[in-house]
Amino acid sequence: MTTILQINSAARSQGAQSTLLATELTAKLQQSNPGAKVVVRDLLADALPHLDDAVLGAFFTPAEQRTPEQQAIAARSDALIAELQAADIVVIGAPMYNFGVSTQLKAYFDQLARAGITFRYTENGPEGLVKGKKVYVVSARGGKYAGTPADSQTPYIKTFLGFIGITDVDFIYAEGLNMGPDAASAALAGAREAIATV
Repeated sequence: MTTILQINSAARSQGAQSTLLATELTAKLQQSNPGAKVVVRDLLADALPHLDDAVLGAFFTPAEQRTPEQQAIAARSDALIAELQAADIVVIGAPMYNFGVSTQLKAYFDQLARAGITFRYTENGPEGLVKGKKVYVVSARGGKYAGTPADSQTPYIKTFLGFIGITDVDFIYAEGLNMGPDAASAALAGAREAIATV
C-alpha cells in the first residue's frame, strides 16, 4: 500500500496557500493511488525545537549514555525519521518567508539530519540513506522568484533532500500571490494546472 506523507510548514494555521495547494495535490495523488494511506504532519500545530545544546547533546550522545531527557529528544527525532522512511510519496507545503523556508520547516529538517541514520560520511563524501522517495514541494510566494538569485529556497530544499538521499524532487510554484488579485488568480491557476498533471 502506498503511503503519502504531507508536511505542512506554514507559519499560519488558517488561509495558508501552500497548505491549501499541498492538500489538493495530496488528494490528486490519492486518486492516482487508490487505497493510499495519508499521514499529515503539521509543523505549526506540533512545533519542533530548534537546534540548541539540549538537542545537539541528545543527538551526539551514544544511545546507552543518554539521560532520560536526551532519550526523549532522540526518540522524537527517530519517530519523524521513521515516518519519513515509511512514506513512498512526500508532499511538502513550503511557503517562502524572507527568501527562504519557514523556521518550522528548518527545524523539521534539523530533526531529520542524523549522522549514521539518514546520512553517513564515506571516503567519497556524504551518502544519503533515505532512498526510494518521490517528493513534491508546493511553494507559495508573494512575489516572483523562481529562477532568480533571490530564490534561495529551491536550492536549499534540493540540497538538503539530496544530502539525505532524496533526489526525485519536483517543485510546484504559486508565485505573485501578493502582486494583486489578477496575479494571485493566475498563480493559483498555474499551480493547479501543474497539480492536475501529476
